[in-house]
Amino acid sequence: MFKITDKKQYLTQIDEVNAKGTYHNDWASLTDFEIPDWYTKAKFGIFIHWGLYSVPAYANEWYSRNMYVQGSPEYEHHIKTYGPQKDFGYKDFIPLFTAEKFDPDDWAETFAAAGAKYIVPVAEHHDGFQMYQSDLSVYNAAQMGPKRDILGELKTAFEKNGLVFGTSSHRAEHHWFMGHGKNFDSDIKEPLHCGDFYWPAEKEQPDHQDLFAKPYPDKEFLEDWLCRTCEIIDRYQPKVIYFDWWIQHEAYKPYLRKIAAYYYNRGLEWGQPTAICYKYDAMAFGSGIVDVERGKFTSSQPYYWQTDTAVARNSWCHTSSLDYKSSKELLCYLIDVVSKNGSLLLNVGPKADGSFAKEDLDILHDIGSWLSVNGEAVYHSKPWRYAAEGPTQETDGPFSDATPTNYTSKDFRFTAGHGCIYATCLCYPESGMITIRSMAKQTDNGGPNFQGIIRNVSVLGFEEKPTYHVDGEGLHITTSTVHSEFPVVIKIQVE
Repeated sequence: MFKITDKKQYLTQIDEVNAKGTYHNDWASLTDFEIPDWYTKAKFGIFIHWGLYSVPAYANEWYSRNMYVQGSPEYEHHIKTYGPQKDFGYKDFIPLFTAEKFDPDDWAETFAAAGAKYIVPVAEHHDGFQMYQSDLSVYNAAQMGPKRDILGELKTAFEKNGLVFGTSSHRAEHHWFMGHGKNFDSDIKEPLHCGDFYWPAEKEQPDHQDLFAKPYPDKEFLEDWLCRTCEIIDRYQPKVIYFDWWIQHEAYKPYLRKIAAYYYNRGLEWGQPTAICYKYDAMAFGSGIVDVERGKFTSSQPYYWQTDTAVARNSWCHTSSLDYKSSKELLCYLIDVVSKNGSLLLNVGPKADGSFAKEDLDILHDIGSWLSVNGEAVYHSKPWRYAAEGPTQETDGPFSDATPTNYTSKDFRFTAGHGCIYATCLCYPESGMITIRSMAKQTDNGGPNFQGIIRNVSVLGFEEKPTYHVDGEGLHITTSTVHSEFPVVIKIQVE
């Protein structure tokens, strides 16, 4: 079992691995990175936000910060429910986080049945509580709370079920995340030292839009962040690491390069390709996988990318007031992202005891049932010459999933694979009559230019053989028994 016995020695080891490895502490070297083949074929993964914030289950996963922001709903709720912050602080949720119903094998079976191919549980969120065994702080799940190595148990269960294991780090924001607790009489008090739960709790809050914002984290915090991340790498050997925002800040860049080089070099040593997902141009383009939080692109991209979003609109973790999305909305989201050369990392939030709400399980069941029939249009697929067709306009960029998109029977998304073109109708009409205009016969008047030979048209999941014909307006398909509340996939075999 990996163990850090001396932090200085570990920092030296990190530098030595990078000095002799293929990747070095510079973007020129790191942009030689290649996205792992397994990742571009997987298309669908599960994100898991689970931690101390699941105990109060109020508002969202930023409870640890906002309960110390005077006048906020979380601040008022905390006093009313638990008492003043000086008497019951965030640390006092640790003994209540017992995870008595946590069954990693059941989780793995549930996610596998949902059709996910890779799983990314949060290793450490902004609150600073590590969900894994650590030698750098005692405030971890193996030594406190559930007293179980959550990350280690999940890795074993996931890999046993054929799922690719990844993890995420949200530690960078911890530098200032708990700082509001110093503005009044709370349990966040100096002196705070490296390894303490709240440390450093920077009182001065940075401008989160400023990449050069003061105060800068000091060397001690940055080296601790470096070591914590590399400890996860060495102890658990994840095949993908997701970084949350704030690593785009100038102060983190030298340490981020070290982490990336170390991780990629370790992957080469292990004989397994590894990858980093990042947001907001935190890394040089080509040195990792671009991620768009709660959003997507309106057109297909020439590079592979990922979106991470959640089953609920208003929180990543389980709360008592989740605004759930529908299964249909999430399936349309998945199909749209895949058609544009991307992957969907869909978040679910377990309850504090380790069980899942019925709403989460119902959504996962619906997605898994759909993928069990239509997965050939998703897994291992590639973009077609057109990603989309139809009148409905998409919204581009992060945080664009606040409201559902209402698709019509004229909205299609395309993928290619297995010698076929897959046209997914996002809202199949009761009439059973659709026209795919992107597959119109070439005419003297120009327009869409499909010149392939169509050998067969079928509908995945339905026995009926549809009637079809092609003319200058498109591929016309008629069915009489195809009805579904979810998207319908038309499989078009071509020569």
